[in-house]
Amino acid sequence: MKISVPYGKKGELTAEINDTIAPVFLEANDVNIGDTDNLIKGAMASPHESPDLSQFLGDAKDLLIIVNDATRPTPTKTVLDAIWDDIKDIPVKFIIATGAHRGPSEEEYVQIFGSHYENIKDKIIVHDALKDEEMVFLGTSSNGTEMSVHEAGVNAHKIIIIGSVEPHYFAGYTGGRKSFLPGIASYKTIEQNHKLALGPEACALALEGNPVHEDMVDALKVVKKEIFAIMTVLDKNHKVYAVTAGDIYASFDAAIERANEVFCAPIEKKADIVVSVVKFPADIDLYQAQKGIDNAKLALKENGILILVAKCRCGIGGKAFADLLGSCDTPQEVLDTIEKGYKLGYHKAAKMAEIGRWAEMWGVTDVPDEELSQLFIRPFDTLQEALDKALEQKGANADVMFLMDGSLTVPMLQNK
Repeated sequence: MKISVPYGKKGELTAEINDTIAPVFLEANDVNIGDTDNLIKGAMASPHESPDLSQFLGDAKDLLIIVNDATRPTPTKTVLDAIWDDIKDIPVKFIIATGAHRGPSEEEYVQIFGSHYENIKDKIIVHDALKDEEMVFLGTSSNGTEMSVHEAGVNAHKIIIIGSVEPHYFAGYTGGRKSFLPGIASYKTIEQNHKLALGPEACALALEGNPVHEDMVDALKVVKKEIFAIMTVLDKNHKVYAVTAGDIYASFDAAIERANEVFCAPIEKKADIVVSVVKFPADIDLYQAQKGIDNAKLALKENGILILVAKCRCGIGGKAFADLLGSCDTPQEVLDTIEKGYKLGYHKAAKMAEIGRWAEMWGVTDVPDEELSQLFIRPFDTLQEALDKALEQKGANADVMFLMDGSLTVPMLQNK
């Protein structure tokens, strides 16, 4: 059997396995896709717990639009196309909610804004969480998170956020409140919030009892702004499946149900070998592609082999995360070090170290072998080589699963 998986923006990797093996190919569920323009306009006209968009903007003195960075497949440019006539005559600025990520490259600006970029480039702010002079302190959450956000979010009269909702490995889901925290929050604020990701309750699909989500919601209460949220849900091919709009919480809640219809993929049993394919744009670096490792663990047997396939076109990313993993000899040493003091990025190291205690992690990436090896990931040059070695180790009767969009698809073991 010949197998082909996506690699990078337009590439692919191929491999062949014996016909006696019947691999399971797991991906997001098939859903019916409607007309994108009608979906967006319908959401604008019938928002959740909010006036419609035209009424919301009726008395706007100025407007800030918060958009995701290039690590998310959010169809920002498509939403802007649909609402452009509503916003074109209002003084408007855009801020890219990078959180603690780097700012975009020139190519990524176009990826985010499309044809609008040339006309609005002088109105775009790139959030930099390390620039304390641009942050405004607003208050403290009940968990102790000191909420400081970019001054643009404080000074704007009204705010539109454009986001997408899909499962997130420790916040439960992306979207909604994440546009502010971590989106335009200070580094210190993000670090305090993300420390809560070390707990087992901080996991995909979990909101109630998830300390990261609950802290985000609590911290966001200090943002006293009129906000109109536009949340999109994409299918496995990054086409728009659903759009919700209005109140930041109500639109988020409405989108979650639709996101589950796409991304929660049932499995009958776990596998000995799980190949997790992280697609563009989440394959930007290992720091982001790690989501594919965390989702894949849900489908992996104890002592199994998890093979990450992700281009990691910008290398490892996340210096603190990489430095911690690279400085420790064992996964347990990583966890012991985190116990002594937390830095932003350590939550990802902890999630990987936890897996490293009960399974093997292998990788087919563009990261140099010596760098990948230091992170408890065994490097392979080709998918074929990795599969051959895994099957040699686990035997010809091994259960093999391909998670075809590992950063977004959440395997769910069915109760029997």
